[in-house]
Amino acid sequence: MIGDMPSFLPSFSRPQLRDRRSFGRLRSFHLTPVAENFPDAAIGQGSDSQQKQQKPNALSVVKFEAPKRSPRAKKSRISIIVPRIDSETIPPIFWLGLAVIVSVVFVFALACTFRGVQMKEPAFKHVLDNVADDTPGIVLLGENVDIDIDEPSITVRWSILACGEEYTLANSSGIHGSDRCGLPANPLFIFVDGDTKPTATFDPTEIPFDRRSGARRSIQNLVQFDSDHVLDVHNAYLYPFDTYTLSSTIRAVSAANVSIPIRKLATMELTSSFLVQTSDIESYSTLNSTTVLSRDIDMKVKRPPGARAYALVLFAISWFLTHICLGNVYMAWRATNSLDVLKNTLSTGAILAVIPQLRGSMPDAPGLDGVLIDTIGYFPQMVISGLCIVILMVIAASRELNGAKLMVLPEYHPYQPPPRLKSINPRPPPIPPPDSPIKEKMVAEYNKYRMTKHLKGEFVFPPVHQDPFQDPAQEYAAKHTHRRLKTTVGVV
Repeated sequence: MIGDMPSFLPSFSRPQLRDRRSFGRLRSFHLTPVAENFPDAAIGQGSDSQQKQQKPNALSVVKFEAPKRSPRAKKSRISIIVPRIDSETIPPIFWLGLAVIVSVVFVFALACTFRGVQMKEPAFKHVLDNVADDTPGIVLLGENVDIDIDEPSITVRWSILACGEEYTLANSSGIHGSDRCGLPANPLFIFVDGDTKPTATFDPTEIPFDRRSGARRSIQNLVQFDSDHVLDVHNAYLYPFDTYTLSSTIRAVSAANVSIPIRKLATMELTSSFLVQTSDIESYSTLNSTTVLSRDIDMKVKRPPGARAYALVLFAISWFLTHICLGNVYMAWRATNSLDVLKNTLSTGAILAVIPQLRGSMPDAPGLDGVLIDTIGYFPQMVISGLCIVILMVIAASRELNGAKLMVLPEYHPYQPPPRLKSINPRPPPIPPPDSPIKEKMVAEYNKYRMTKHLKGEFVFPPVHQDPFQDPAQEYAAKHTHRRLKTTVGVV
């Protein structure tokens, strides 16, 4: 039967043919098919003269050799020896300590971000330096912008400053990092949006001195004032892509009722939840046939990119959780066990409680007033999740009512073995089908070949050697020949 093996077996390597269904694992550990059964394929087994003296086997096998590389390729290759680390020899405390060190370094690296932000130059320094170089005069800086969408209003806290030696109060320079800007040297009256009464009054004589250094103190209530503005919120329903615009005009008058030009109006750009973009222009108005100088500011308020991205991520997560609720209903409908239905019901209930928390976690989100993100997100998500809970409860009730029929186990006699369960992965057929790949057919032929050797006793210990060139009669005579023993009878 060995002689009937197909001719294609010697053309491939045997380790490629072995799989989990082969009989390679039944072979004795001290035997190798190359050394014992295939003397021609043995590599490095004895000298060449010994290999020539061995008798050829009935099955000729081609010698398997590793492909030889060219000398040029051998020289160009650089071998790097990397020490192998066995994870079993390293104690677990080492990995725990390494994880703690990495965590501490990560937190410390993130904490250094605050130090880096503090080392930046003041936000208004370049604005004040430009005014001092180009057009010295009065400057109003919005150091705080409070935006309230629910009110809706914007409150700006202005600081009254001056740039240039003619306009700066002595010993008051150095505000916001600029050495050429400080407090105004003359009294001022500030009017916002055409008010008849001054919104703020500045008197330099009220500014106290520092007794040690002799410098002027900058008291906030003496140099700052607030202005409230009504905000147009017709785009509030587009959260988080809502934008707001505001325009305001401010003029300054001296104590002699002379209009003083304001050279710059600027506010901070980034607040806690909004990004403020400002642009100012020089303007004038006519009051009692008198030209009054003023300066207008246009403010554009919108959400920063980080806040928009965060809100959209929470919006997407809420919809993903809603889709999971629909998937739980489908799995519960296909399930036959009431315990699986209960698990799906609990997970859907948890999702129903999490979705409002995600909606409330959006940065500076408006109330549930029917904005667009609620119309296409929060409201349908809550409705779908609630309906899923109702459907799952109905399915769980139906499973409980039919649970007696579903949980009945098959009865069997106590003296009979229990019924065998079908394997999840059935055994493959012993003969591959005709449309199977050629590799599976080759594996089947090789397994048949090894089964034949196993049945002939070649995989037992000690191995049974069969010489194909020995005469069967001589082999039988050698096994069944008995030595005759002569008995000696004693002579009396």
